[in-house]
Amino acid sequence: MLSLFKKKNPSPKVVVLGLDGVPYSLLMEYMRRGIMPQLSGLCTTNGSLLPMRSTLPEISSVAWSSFITGKNPGQHGIFGFMEIDRQSYNYTFPNFQSLRERPVWEREGIKAVALNIPQTYPAAPMNGVMVSGFVAIDLRKATYPERVYNYLKDMGYRLDVNARLAQENPEAFFNDLFETFDKRKEAIEYLYENEEWQLFIGTVTETDRLHHYFFDSSREGKYYPVFERFYSELDRFIGAMARRAINEGAVFMTCSDHGFTTIDSEVYLNRWLMEKGYLSLNGTDGLKGILQESRAFCLDPSRIYIHSEGRYGRGSVKRGDYEKVRDGLKEGLDGLAFDGRKVIKEVYLKEEIFKGDFTENGPDIYLLPNYGFDLKGAVNRDKMFGTSHFKGMHTYDDAHLFSTVPLNIDGIKIEDIAAIIGSSLRPG
Repeated sequence: MLSLFKKKNPSPKVVVLGLDGVPYSLLMEYMRRGIMPQLSGLCTTNGSLLPMRSTLPEISSVAWSSFITGKNPGQHGIFGFMEIDRQSYNYTFPNFQSLRERPVWEREGIKAVALNIPQTYPAAPMNGVMVSGFVAIDLRKATYPERVYNYLKDMGYRLDVNARLAQENPEAFFNDLFETFDKRKEAIEYLYENEEWQLFIGTVTETDRLHHYFFDSSREGKYYPVFERFYSELDRFIGAMARRAINEGAVFMTCSDHGFTTIDSEVYLNRWLMEKGYLSLNGTDGLKGILQESRAFCLDPSRIYIHSEGRYGRGSVKRGDYEKVRDGLKEGLDGLAFDGRKVIKEVYLKEEIFKGDFTENGPDIYLLPNYGFDLKGAVNRDKMFGTSHFKGMHTYDDAHLFSTVPLNIDGIKIEDIAAIIGSSLRPG
């Protein structure tokens, strides 16, 4: 357990507890219900809880990359968990080595512990400790330095929850969830106590896994007692971490990378593109089988790319036709409806939301859905709308930030946090 003795604090310190996918609105509801008295007390006496916006795209790989760099996707170069090679059309998977901006701990030249932050695999040597988060698959490659790997291996650290159990055996999934969370807390507490650092970031991703599969029970329903138990345990952990940080004179924050809401329908955008004549595929190889006459395709979650001549090996949209194709897509996608409800909240052109040297690598169009519509890039669906085992989807708004530092930022977004960390670490 974290002890409460006072240590000398010769230099400023910052402690961030990342809570993947935890919405502001859910925390407010759980505080009102008495499930999170520790957080409620912190909000009353030590800081403030604010709603926060995520990134576009509002997915973990992009949002946490913006969190650690303070940069827009057009600057840090991460637009999703998956891309396609422009010549072979094979799927590729950007990783931590693909990041084009330095993390805040490198820019500030400080010693840091960074545990379980998504999109930080494989671990890179740094001034401190790195334990990679999703999509880490090998603990050794996920850990720097070696002595920390040895500790994690010996204590039975878990990289992630076994998500397959959510469909096969919910009770087994919940048991695995709590066991993984216990190991996560144990590792965070150990590294907090036993490593030297100025910046400590420990991220809880079990929240995101629980939400994706069971968010329809987050306020009531069959599995609501699981949420109540999990968030009670999370609240106690937040309280313990906060008391220790505050007692040592450190800034304490919690934040999420995006919000969450329930799903009414999944929306398969590549099916729409096929039905409207924008996309043609050859066989069952996914986008690897894209035909030359195709004018556009979608990558998760809702990134629309124009199949431009010169940009892609089989691209056919000429430069002079680019705007016409993009305008037609924008108009058609903006009109998507399901049971009389508008599916798309905003249709963004790339230059409206991205800035930086890598903007050209981003989608030509990005779609932000209305709540309840989970936009997908699957190519194997024969209908435009459907449901699956997922019950929760990400939201751009309704992320959260708790901070013991008073903030005067209007409309705070996740990429602002790196600057808050940086200013908090500078003496005076």
